[in-house]
Amino acid sequence: MSSVLLLLLLLLLAPSLQKNRDFYSFKVVNIRGSLVSLEKYRGSVTLVVNVASQCGYTDGHYKALQKLQRDLGPYHFNVLGFPCNQFGHQEPNSEREIDSFIRQTYGVTFPMFSKVAVTGMGANAAFKYLTESFGKEPDWNFWKFLVGPDGTVVNAWGPAVPVEEVRPHITELVRKLILKKKEEL
Repeated sequence: MSSVLLLLLLLLLAPSLQKNRDFYSFKVVNIRGSLVSLEKYRGSVTLVVNVASQCGYTDGHYKALQKLQRDLGPYHFNVLGFPCNQFGHQEPNSEREIDSFIRQTYGVTFPMFSKVAVTGMGANAAFKYLTESFGKEPDWNFWKFLVGPDGTVVNAWGPAVPVEEVRPHITELVRKLILKKKEEL
């Protein structure tokens, strides 16, 4: 078998080999174009959100997500934002425009990543993992996946559920994480 065919075979099999992985085992591109291993967030609680700049949920969610990051992050918790243009074409801007908008308008300090597809054949591998693990696929902007310190999906909420309702679930996981770390000392 030629090396080209072997490489193609490995690339085709790679997605199926990732099924037993966890969320933190994926690599993604950040909003500034650099490859980032999600492994750097292992050991923390993470809220993964597909975001959009021109959605009816934009203002309330970005404000609440930034408050959550400010209150709980970055040592034990992070919001990870993934712009997505799949729903109503409400994220048509470039990464540079998105980055400028969220920082100037909402003072966003949480990690942001490049624009991705979160559903369908072209969905980002990390989002495929999230949806397969939870059993539900995002059907609009601002889906929120809660990921535990071990990389497993703990829960998920659609955009109609405000961040304030999700906060107690996050706070409880962060509390357990801090207590566990104290016990290990």
